[in-house]
Amino acid sequence: MGLFGKKKEKEAPACACNGNAPEIEAESMSKGCGCGNAEGTSTCCEEAENGICCMRVLGSGCKSCHELYENAQKAVNSMGISVEVEYVTDMEKVVSYGVMSTPALVVNEKVVSMGKVLKPADVEKLLRKLGF
Repeated sequence: MGLFGKKKEKEAPACACNGNAPEIEAESMSKGCGCGNAEGTSTCCEEAENGICCMRVLGSGCKSCHELYENAQKAVNSMGISVEVEYVTDMEKVVSYGVMSTPALVVNEKVVSMGKVLKPADVEKLLRKLGF
């Protein structure tokens, strides 16, 4: 029962993804995938020599988000991968990925982790699991 004895109707989720982060292609981003190819991921990510064309940390600018950003950079450096980790704080772009809990890690335009601060070793393990 809701307020004043009325039956409370179930509200629709705030996000169309229902808590499941979708695999959003680069066309949703205004600049393509960020690697300089405004056409999207279809060619740039396939041509990347190490398999990773772009990597982003999505966050609000808080301590946890900064920590994930630094840990992602450490992991990339220790693996010897030459890719720049981008830090995105524009909430409109963050939400366009379907992310409702930050920090989030995006690899090749796919959300691979959200709502956790991964340690450098965890980021490396995740990248290896993804085949990089």
